[in-house]
Amino acid sequence: MSDQDPTAKEPPINKEKLLIWLFYIAPHHLISRIVFTITRFHGPFVQPLIRWFIDKFNVDMSDALYENIGVYETFNDFFTRELKQDARPIVSGVNTLASPADGKVSEAGKIEQGQIIQAKDHLYTVTQLLGGDETVAKLFNNGRFATIYLAPHNYHRLHMPTDARLHKMIHVPGRLFSVAPWTVAAIPRIFAQNERVVCLFSTHAGPMAMILVGAINVAAIETVWSGLVTPPKGKKISEFDFSHTNKQYRKGDEMGRFNMGSTVILLAGNNVEWLQKLRPGNTLKVGELIGHFPMPKKKAVKKAAKK
Repeated sequence: MSDQDPTAKEPPINKEKLLIWLFYIAPHHLISRIVFTITRFHGPFVQPLIRWFIDKFNVDMSDALYENIGVYETFNDFFTRELKQDARPIVSGVNTLASPADGKVSEAGKIEQGQIIQAKDHLYTVTQLLGGDETVAKLFNNGRFATIYLAPHNYHRLHMPTDARLHKMIHVPGRLFSVAPWTVAAIPRIFAQNERVVCLFSTHAGPMAMILVGAINVAAIETVWSGLVTPPKGKKISEFDFSHTNKQYRKGDEMGRFNMGSTVILLAGNNVEWLQKLRPGNTLKVGELIGHFPMPKKKAVKKAAKK
């Protein structure tokens, strides 16, 4: 005889595990390219879609340069909307660091043994994040990292944390998992798996990198110096050398944007100190003070700029 109780119910399906499994098998890039096309359509449905989105995600339009949604000809025009000139004051001070994005802190802290905290029980390496470039990864030994998640309601342009000179951009192809908090907590090395654009700068604080991480429905990532970087052609890592140019940006300058929401990861050297408020769950606005660093001697600045 069977020792099973015929009246016993099957254990409930874990919805989170089912969703993660669906994410693994989903055609990430196909879905995102469809979104890319839809968000650039012109037509009578654009304003109703924008209105639905504003109501659904409680978007604050009071700081938008154009509050009237009739101005936006496509959904992407609305999503990447410009803000009023005084909407995001930039922290003053040569040795201060400003938040590069509106969003919520996912994790922040020290880079220890070349590893970054993704979430509880999940680590990944700086080398993995940078597409395998160990030389660049060494610049951030014992440095600092901050991961900022941009939710759908957030402003989606990214700005410089400090005065900087661009040296290199790396496009790393990959998956497009959702980067919502629950997937970040569940999928190992998600930021090192997803498609991303690495931007490397020299600053008064030393080397600094901004990594723009793609995600499902993030139909495109742009930078002000290269325009549309993704969607890319091909599946190989691409490097763009700007070390012989003079692409310099001031603190608060726009450096790029997400066409749909995602995550930005900021890497800095070991002389940078984050403020206490840079803790998981805290919200940030562009230009808000997030850290500081001691001013280096002039010779050290010139040496860092040559690397």
